[in-house]
Amino acid sequence: MSGRSNSPPEPESLAEQFYVYEVRTGDGEVRYYGEPLADRDTVISALVPRFRSRGYRVSLTRDTGEFVLVATERSPGVDGVPWTNIALLLATAGTTLFAGARWYGVDPVASPTRVLEAWPFAASVLFVLAVHEFGHYALSRLHGVDVSLPYFIPLPNLIGTLGAVIRVRERVPSRRALFDFGVAGPLAGLGATIAVTAVGVSLPPVSVAAGAGPAVELGYPPLLQGVAALLGEPIAYPTDRRVNPVVVAGWVGAFVTFLNLLPVGQLDGGHVVRAVAGERTAQIQYLVPVALAGLTTYLVVFEGGRSAGIWGLWAVLALVFTRLRGPAPTDPEPVGAPRTLVAVGTLALGLLCFTPTPVVLS
Repeated sequence: MSGRSNSPPEPESLAEQFYVYEVRTGDGEVRYYGEPLADRDTVISALVPRFRSRGYRVSLTRDTGEFVLVATERSPGVDGVPWTNIALLLATAGTTLFAGARWYGVDPVASPTRVLEAWPFAASVLFVLAVHEFGHYALSRLHGVDVSLPYFIPLPNLIGTLGAVIRVRERVPSRRALFDFGVAGPLAGLGATIAVTAVGVSLPPVSVAAGAGPAVELGYPPLLQGVAALLGEPIAYPTDRRVNPVVVAGWVGAFVTFLNLLPVGQLDGGHVVRAVAGERTAQIQYLVPVALAGLTTYLVVFEGGRSAGIWGLWAVLALVFTRLRGPAPTDPEPVGAPRTLVAVGTLALGLLCFTPTPVVLS
């Protein structure tokens, strides 16, 4: 192997962390077979910066009983046409149109040609989700972290989607990078949510015949109520009219933001708190499923069980997420006071997106 900066490290340079006895190349990978000289996290933390400086990302795995360092070239940009991302976006556009039609009082099965009338709802939902994910994407690119474009998740539910995600392909280099990545999505999504809500409450309500549309009532969080109050617009109407469905897209943005800011696992809130608190996150995150279980109990006992199923499910999911930490950043340097203040402000804004009864059967 040559010593060029874009060539993989020489096996001898890894000797303090990983004893290499064989190197194989092929299929765009360099595979170093050998024995780690410390635990997995210590080895990876020491070697990631070395491979990163050479233009490679690295992982430690096992192949037929042997330890292998697998190095692949980093590509923070987009290689080729992202057909999977495009297909999922188009599918999600279809499912949000289908779901949105019902918010406009249109039966999408009986009147499939009228589904396109729901384009303002579908466009608003996709806009909020896209802005959130591209907030993550932009800050990842700023820090040179290799991530995918957003993958939208189509689902024939109340809003037509399960959200969107991006995939981080390598270990985040520092706590500051992890913080910026984690906080950028919710803050960008909050901006989009406020904009969409402001447009929605300014649009005329829709007339919905009795029995038409989803048989649910939405609970609007303080953030949406505040936007409506500042503009002097109502956010609730008599039973023969519904708020414009674009407001429902704002509700989607607020609900998604609150859930993402739960400080557990690999949710955005988990990234933010892990970047700020480091290893203390392990203790902090266990408070979340306890709090959600307590909220569920309260709703069952005092509110007739309204929305209890939602928070009961999320109490279980939060408990599962506590086991999905993800790898720690390679550079443990603290994020500093300014980012800590941003973290507190962001989590406080997340609370403005919370309502104890977000969805109630009517």
